[in-house]
Amino acid sequence: MSIFTPTNQIRLTNVAVVRMKKGGKRFEIACYKNKVMNWRSGAEKDLDEVLQTHSVFVNVSKGQVAKKDDLTKAFGTDDQTEICKQILTKGELQVSERERHTQLDMMFKDIATIVVEKCVNPETKRPYTVILIERAMKEIHYSVKANKSTKQQALEVIRQLKETMPIQRAHMRLRLVLPAKEAKQLKEKLKPLLQVVESEDFDEQLEMVCLVDPGCFREIDELIRCETKGRGSLEVVSLKDVEEGDEKL
Repeated sequence: MSIFTPTNQIRLTNVAVVRMKKGGKRFEIACYKNKVMNWRSGAEKDLDEVLQTHSVFVNVSKGQVAKKDDLTKAFGTDDQTEICKQILTKGELQVSERERHTQLDMMFKDIATIVVEKCVNPETKRPYTVILIERAMKEIHYSVKANKSTKQQALEVIRQLKETMPIQRAHMRLRLVLPAKEAKQLKEKLKPLLQVVESEDFDEQLEMVCLVDPGCFREIDELIRCETKGRGSLEVVSLKDVEEGDEKL
């Protein structure tokens, strides 16, 4: 594929076009294939690894560059790099039906894999298999969204699956060490955030081993740091509290 600009000719290969309609006009950018989704998921942060050129086009395949006036009218700026970022984030990736189908299939498997990595059957504490989660996703007719990250969608899938099967985020096992002076008061503040207290030992300080929902980790960490002014500590004993073996049907 060739792209012509008023001053030169840029030969681009392996092009993925991202398109956006704004202010009644069509704008396009030329990207490297497979990089658009990496940018949207946060896996790729270097814009130069995603864009083949920082130019904004009205038609990539014909090499027709967008006029500055049109860009300013539609986007409120003629900064092409900033406009490229907007189109990259919110535009529609142009792919063939076959490519789209392959991409959605890959994302479906990725979402199922993330769910398996994050979750267990709460009744047995065993992880589910990817095949079982994929089957469950099909049963709830989950539709993959190409413009959302697989991590975001995995969290949505977990919420939906909770309505049809026993599943929950695997608990983290933490060791908390609290100074004696703040221990009693801080323990009361932490109590709503702790799922299970497995052990408790009070000598010169309070040491607790407990299970928590991963979503509460940051709040627990901040609470201990702020309340103890850095004298307390938090240690991750294990990221997932699971039993050996996979969950069977």
